[in-house]
Amino acid sequence: MKTLLQEIALLSSIEATLDWDQETYAPPSSVTFRAKQSSHLAGKIHALKTAPSFQEQLQVADLTPANRRELQHQYDRATKLPQELVERASETASLAKAAWMEAREKNDFPTFAPHLEKLLEIAREQADHWGYEEEPYDALLAEYERGAKTSEVATLFDSISSDLAEIAATAVEKSKSIPQDFLYGPAPVANQIILNREVAESLGFDFQSGRIDTTAHPFCTTLGPHDVRLTTRYDENDFLSSLFGVMHETGHGLYEQGLPADDFHLPSGQAVSLGIHESQSRLWENHVGRSEAFWQRWLPRAQELFPHLKKISFEDFMTAINRAAYSAIRVEADEATYDLHILLRFKLERALLSGELEVADIPAAWNETFASFFGFHPQNDAEGCLQDIHWSMGGLGYFATYSLGNINAAQLFHTAMKDTRADFQKGDFIPLLSWMQKQVHAHGSIHFPQDLMIQATGSSTSPEAYLNHLRSRFC
Repeated sequence: MKTLLQEIALLSSIEATLDWDQETYAPPSSVTFRAKQSSHLAGKIHALKTAPSFQEQLQVADLTPANRRELQHQYDRATKLPQELVERASETASLAKAAWMEAREKNDFPTFAPHLEKLLEIAREQADHWGYEEEPYDALLAEYERGAKTSEVATLFDSISSDLAEIAATAVEKSKSIPQDFLYGPAPVANQIILNREVAESLGFDFQSGRIDTTAHPFCTTLGPHDVRLTTRYDENDFLSSLFGVMHETGHGLYEQGLPADDFHLPSGQAVSLGIHESQSRLWENHVGRSEAFWQRWLPRAQELFPHLKKISFEDFMTAINRAAYSAIRVEADEATYDLHILLRFKLERALLSGELEVADIPAAWNETFASFFGFHPQNDAEGCLQDIHWSMGGLGYFATYSLGNINAAQLFHTAMKDTRADFQKGDFIPLLSWMQKQVHAHGSIHFPQDLMIQATGSSTSPEAYLNHLRSRFC
């Protein structure tokens, strides 16, 4: 069994390497052949995961109960999908990502629409094969958030939507008198690279087992048990855009580097869910990266690298970086308004899967829903329905995990501070990382997400700590 699982992990890591290369350095003309490579590998991996020998070996293998349970779950899901569908999904996504990049650059939704039609059809086929209790979205959400149901997530989101809207409105109104332009100024990419690396290292990211590269849409991916790749993009007039992005991806990377490396081929060596994964990225980006303790340590270094910051007081700097404003772009949104972007996507994805919304009608539906949340329309589709890469990756069902991550992050951080606050206030964040490694990272997938939250914090995912955090920071 170990040999088979290691072969699956090896091929999966090769597939991830090809995907990373496509998103970073692959030349444009390589896309069609890369799609065939990815499709071929996806088919091989699926064949291994669904072979009769897998189930036979699983029955007699020397495994912990949790690893056996999760491998059985993965086998059951994999065997419900025809290999042709798996290969088609992989090839379609590879081509769709290239089409999405072109459509986004040209602000031309029709360029991407035919690809999204195919991806949506594939998602519906997958949902039908997997089965679901209430709606197709259930089957897709389960791929990212083990044990979650759409209705439960919807109930959670509905319970806080009015609070989120109220907090956002209050924060935006209070921020209208806060200038932000003084943060902008010459920020050479070379100096941003220096600061990004120093900060990531100070949080505990191991550059002997990872690196940072440049891409259009920042992400983190794991290519092996000691190979975690972070990516970012740069604005030469705003160093904070890349820095916060790197801190976000570092959160993902710390989780990956904290998983048991010897169990890379087992569920016990893999992240439990995206809602937990996202809790790590949002925790380091926002609870750490926008805190006074962090900037007491790092503002002097930023001033050395970006001299225009020297004329800014610490108080004004902190006020500016926690300024709230409605933005059309999700990845540029502040904490106070971010979840409104997720509620929008969650609503539209469910409508797409159920057939209530057609692909051709997405731009209009996006703009209408966006205006109801934010009070204005995006200027174009590039900053509207084309801004995210997720759908082009076939990632329908993914977006809900971002807000689950925000809620989990606040709950975990609140609990961790009981043990690590003194170190945190001195600008030493390694004890916080150690707490996360012990309570979250080390467990891999041996607990369901909600069981992990209960074990770490004493409660399943609950919004109280998150709402309290937002009100404390913005209201």
